[in-house]
Amino acid sequence: MTTSEILQALEKYGDAKTKKTLIKHGAKEPFYGVKASDLKILVKKIKKNHLLSLELYATGNSDAMYLAGLIADENKISEAQLNDWLDKAYWYYLSEYTVPWVAAETPFGFQLGLKWIQSDIERVAVAGWNTLSNYASLKKDEDLDLEKYSELLELVSLQIHTAQNRVRHTMNGFVIAVGTSIKSLTEKAILVSNNIGTVQVDMGGTSCKVPLAIDYLHKNIASGQIGKKRKMPRG
Repeated sequence: MTTSEILQALEKYGDAKTKKTLIKHGAKEPFYGVKASDLKILVKKIKKNHLLSLELYATGNSDAMYLAGLIADENKISEAQLNDWLDKAYWYYLSEYTVPWVAAETPFGFQLGLKWIQSDIERVAVAGWNTLSNYASLKKDEDLDLEKYSELLELVSLQIHTAQNRVRHTMNGFVIAVGTSIKSLTEKAILVSNNIGTVQVDMGGTSCKVPLAIDYLHKNIASGQIGKKRKMPRG
């Protein structure tokens, strides 16, 4: 499929109710409001396609940009291209999901995540925290810098309540991800969760809520999820 054909398909799949919901969350025109289930239909047809993913993201259409992340080739996309994607990621579906998903699967994902979390730009910092979370959920513990992840848990404990709005949200998610994915750091994540308690985040008037990290960790412990890794973060 070409970029033009995909845009036509996206327009066909557009759903008014979904579009209205996504606008509440921060999406802006141009986009059609395509459901995730319909995007996955296109993913099955397209497969991974590096050049097409770049073309789709460059359209500025949020549906196409999100789809670009789902078909991106983590072995071909460059650090410069991911930085460009992040620069254009104007709302959190792109900055907290699309870009981090792809970044975490690249060979340079960990270092890129560490670089991004140091930014004062909110959309960059959130991408960094979610990249590191996804990286931890993908890689075997022996391939992770466990000392650095331990240090990052401490950093979250110290800074989460004074961090920028969406950064607080992704930091909270980081604690859950690390405590769930890295067995040797579960106890430390629990201590950090108890320390940070409830995290206040302005969700833009939507019904979304910030998960209480300690509750999620105990739930994952009870369900036997600790230490389990994912094949890929994209969804």
